[in-house]
Amino acid sequence: MAETRLHITQGQHATSGNPDVVITTLLGSCVACCLWDPGAKVGGMNHMLLTVRGDADLTDNFMGVNAMEVLINELIKAGARRSSLRAKAFGGARMVNGLSDIGDANAQFTLDFLASEGITCDGHSFGGSNARNIRFWPASGRVLQRISTDHIDEPKAVLQAPPKGNDLELF
Repeated sequence: MAETRLHITQGQHATSGNPDVVITTLLGSCVACCLWDPGAKVGGMNHMLLTVRGDADLTDNFMGVNAMEVLINELIKAGARRSSLRAKAFGGARMVNGLSDIGDANAQFTLDFLASEGITCDGHSFGGSNARNIRFWPASGRVLQRISTDHIDEPKAVLQAPPKGNDLELF
């Protein structure tokens, strides 16, 4: 049987127990948490853009907590037991130098959430300055990560400036 791909983007999640399903996403500063129950052979992945507010602690980070709880609830509906969940997490890169490091905050939230909920994290890959392509087989918990070879510190090609117009500035 052919592999079925479910691609998720920012704010989305997907779950499955089908061994022929692979869930994919592309991450920068965002974080994806892959959760699965090895006994029930069901799993899922979310893609979290922002997990925290700058002035909040773990008990007040409703964005990340909501994303995690939505995924966990979908897994329970599919037959998983919360006490059996395992995790692998990815992302949290610093994509733009000179701006706040939201990737680090997203990564730290994810690890803190998993620890506070007693969910074992079998592995994670956070940080750096490169995008990650993630492929997750939810029925088995298998994950493949491909890290982009583009570096943000390398000079990028500069596009030629547009021709002079009528001095109209749009903002």
